Amino acid sequence: MTSGSLPGGRTAGWHAGRVALWSYLAVAALVAVLVRIDVTVPAIGHLGSALVAVVFLYAPVLIAWRRHEDLVDYGFRTDPVGPNLRLCAITLVVILPAFLGVYLLFYDVVCGSRELRALAPPGTCAGWDGVNYETPRLGWAFLEFAAVQLVVVALPEELFFRGCLHRLLEERFPPARRWLGGGVGWALVLSSVAFAVVHLPKHGDPRALATFFPGLLFGWMRSATGSIAAPVVVHAASNIWVRLLDLTFLR
Repeated sequence: MTSGSLPGGRTAGWHAGRVALWSYLAVAALVAVLVRIDVTVPAIGHLGSALVAVVFLYAPVLIAWRRHEDLVDYGFRTDPVGPNLRLCAITLVVILPAFLGVYLLFYDVVCGSRELRALAPPGTCAGWDGVNYETPRLGWAFLEFAAVQLVVVALPEELFFRGCLHRLLEERFPPARRWLGGGVGWALVLSSVAFAVVHLPKHGDPRALATFFPGLLFGWMRSATGSIAAPVVVHAASNIWVRLLDLTFLR
């Protein structure tokens, strides 16, 4: 049963909605300030990004403490291991090749047109040579990038947006329907919008709003499993895949 179907569930749902709203506004305001700290620190890297990760990690800790809950309630667990592994494998097998096709089509069309070149990230078309590719030499820098994507980017973002925010929004807006176990409704849409908007302040690039679409996938995965394990892995793998494609095709 959802919280909305229990005695007092309506009140609990409204309270969860308010917590989600004010928590997001506070976190988004902090992120907008911290991403402007353009300082590199030895052994830490970009200080602003590191501080943003800390905010995403500790906001759910504070919210859970104030609500007398635990991070396990926010999906901070690996179980159910089997369903998480299957969901990760199936999702990656589907989306990585599909994204490759979209990636190649996008750059081929956009970089081949003077009028459309502004749609590509600055400077990328200069390195585009059609579908010709160069096998990248992957060294320590790439491994470090991959580790950062998993630990500093995917885990903190998924814990806050899917683990905490999405869960609170599902209390306020119980899923109207379920598809393969994952809730589909306002909670999924609103958490994905919040995820996309928080990416805007760093560069002010409206293309960052495209993160709304992977946000839908990550939110559905979290709702389907009750865990952020699968979203974390797929999120990190997707970012690493994009980096690998850039190194391969944008010379």
